[in-house]
Amino acid sequence: MKFIIGKKIEMSQVFDEKGNLIPVTLVSAGPCVVLQRKTKEKENYDALQIGFEKIEKMNKIKKSQKTKPFKHVKEVRDGEESLNVGDEINVSIFKEGDKVNVSGISKGKGYQGGVKRHGFHGRNRTHGAKHEERQLGSVGRRFPQRVTKGRKMPGRMGRDTITVKNLVIEKIDIENNILAIRGAIPGHRETLLEIKG
Repeated sequence: MKFIIGKKIEMSQVFDEKGNLIPVTLVSAGPCVVLQRKTKEKENYDALQIGFEKIEKMNKIKKSQKTKPFKHVKEVRDGEESLNVGDEINVSIFKEGDKVNVSGISKGKGYQGGVKRHGFHGRNRTHGAKHEERQLGSVGRRFPQRVTKGRKMPGRMGRDTITVKNLVIEKIDIENNILAIRGAIPGHRETLLEIKG
């Protein structure tokens, strides 16, 4: 399985051969280094541990990081068997037109009401309803006399791990390690992303 770690740069746009405008998200992906290969004999499962963004100033990092001096360390199961410890992974593993799944943490929106969080249409603004346009309405019933689990109510919104599937790679800049992926990707700028082929 093709796998790389990257950071979201920004959204942009490109034009195809017919002159159609295509919205893309620019991602600074890699280079990543294979830090460890986990096997069924030792750890009871197969996986690759990959590091991204090497830390230059070693005196400011923790003792536990000195063996793996990377800001971000991720583990991927079913990694390519041809990779060994110390090998570098860059954007050249992908080709233009490849479909990828991108995982990232969405933007946090704080505490939100039912209208924004769940898309409730709100109550009517006439017939004596005062200051109730964005309220939920009834949340309980006769039996059981409590609010049941799973009821859609106000609460914290966003900052969840979201995976967007089957996104197409439009362009690859191998020199600068940049992928142009068609469409929107979760998160704000500088969000850490996992890109799987």
